[in-house]
Amino acid sequence: MPEMPEVQGLVDFLRGRTTGLSITRVTVAAFAALKTYDPPVDALVGAEITAAARHGKFIDLATTTSARDGEPHLIFHLAKAGWLRWYDQLPTTLIRPGKTPIALRVALSDGSGFDLTEAGTKKSLAVYVVDDPQDVPGIARLGPDPLDPTFTRNTLAGLIEGRRTQIKGVLRDQSILAGVGNAYSDEILHDARMSPYALAASLTPEDVDRLYAAMTETLTDAVAAASGKPPAELKDAKRRGMQVHGRRGETCPVCGDVVRSVFFADNSLEYCATCQTGGKVLADRRLSRLLK
Repeated sequence: MPEMPEVQGLVDFLRGRTTGLSITRVTVAAFAALKTYDPPVDALVGAEITAAARHGKFIDLATTTSARDGEPHLIFHLAKAGWLRWYDQLPTTLIRPGKTPIALRVALSDGSGFDLTEAGTKKSLAVYVVDDPQDVPGIARLGPDPLDPTFTRNTLAGLIEGRRTQIKGVLRDQSILAGVGNAYSDEILHDARMSPYALAASLTPEDVDRLYAAMTETLTDAVAAASGKPPAELKDAKRRGMQVHGRRGETCPVCGDVVRSVFFADNSLEYCATCQTGGKVLADRRLSRLLK
């Protein structure tokens, strides 16, 4: 799943490639992906793209148009298996709904454009056309962004204070923190030397210091690594930067122990027992405790 650093990389790329261009055509190939109907998607045709922004894991292309009141935004969330495929010269092949991974195609005035694609059978990519980004329910519910200049160590402490839930879940909850998902929560907790099953309410002030530093450093470095890369290179850049996530069975780069996994219904977490749990191995079930 694309998370904050990759989404920011896509936003930076789109800002540089699309600002000032007009949208000449929007083709919806997966109608279930389009979550809004007013404004209609055709309101984007003829609109000029004026800005690109990120809200958590949502990408926002702002436009201006003289064809109607308001300034429609094209907003999309790539979910677990979605991606953006960019073309300097957009293909002219006909898109056949249901016969392609393409959910949406956007054509631009200089001949370029992009597809939003989604692999697999579980479709959760979401596209919105709205006059105000806050009209998107997922954006309206977002917590603060960890890389916002106003997000401090005390902000983090206030968010986790009294929460009797595992810190891994807190980091992934978009209503608490915007933009962090499964992969980067693994990386943050590894850098903080913290068990994913630690209760948020049990963290000491020193734990919070360590978690804040790990979050800031991990996300800042990942955003920097994604900066300037075209969409086709962002996924590989993400994989290369991972210390533990997606590296089950490999060697922890910090201590040399083996990286372990805990599997859930639709995903997994990765961690190092030596670095994070005092050498104790986490039981491989959703509500497990540390093995005795």
